[in-house]
Amino acid sequence: MNLSKREEHLWEELHEWRQSFFEYEPTDLENTYDKWLDKAFSMLPENVQEQFFLKVDDWLFQLNSLLRGTALQQEAAERILAIARSMDEQIHSMEDMRRMPIDQLTFLAEQQASKHRLYSLFQGGVTGSAQTLAITSDFVAMLVINLRAVQLTAMSFGYDVQSPKGLLETLKVFNVATMPERMKMFGWEDLMEDIQKDDQQFYYDVPDRITEPIWIDEPLKQLLKTTFILLFSKQKISGVPFISIMIGAGVNYQTTRKITRFALKYYQYKHLYEKSTGNL
Repeated sequence: MNLSKREEHLWEELHEWRQSFFEYEPTDLENTYDKWLDKAFSMLPENVQEQFFLKVDDWLFQLNSLLRGTALQQEAAERILAIARSMDEQIHSMEDMRRMPIDQLTFLAEQQASKHRLYSLFQGGVTGSAQTLAITSDFVAMLVINLRAVQLTAMSFGYDVQSPKGLLETLKVFNVATMPERMKMFGWEDLMEDIQKDDQQFYYDVPDRITEPIWIDEPLKQLLKTTFILLFSKQKISGVPFISIMIGAGVNYQTTRKITRFALKYYQYKHLYEKSTGNL
């Protein structure tokens, strides 16, 4: 199936965006950090490392699976489908949405992304208040917000997140989105291999481990954010810790912005790839 002029232009933009992963040059500080992280994990026995990341994979998969079955997620899916029907009365199911123009699908996905960026902004502001409950629940809350954002992005492009393949795909997209820029090219290539697999091959393949030592980079950033929040929480203006609130809100917003942007680009790429190969 041929792409339209608009789709060809977007396809070229996506290729340029993808190429930026391969052209990224890490700084000396980033190289030093990578060596330090590798050295830190090399001190642990291999079986301990393997068990640790298997537990992290399992926990993330269970959390992602739990989110897809919530009433909120089902209501969100119905709203997305209702908006799609208002654009095209021939739409009856999520799968039908994949026949819609790419700009309409992008509009649906960006609606979900903007909502979740606001959720993160609010969550970060609450965390910035430095209340014990807010601080301790922030990491899990951010996982929930961002995993849900990736799922809804996939649904906005008409992809099924209820199937095991769809569930695993959204988790992989989330994982690559949280990687440092210098590592994204490896995660992207893994996602490209998955796109080329059919459902039968997916079920017979043994799933690889999703998280790697570099995944710790994101929790470390969140820990650093918490440290700065606690440091500045004592500096108040009219009884309000404005600086720590701004830190929490800003970091959380930027994190979700990075994740939703990557998810949007990935599903745009997948949609155009499948259309160009006649798999839609």
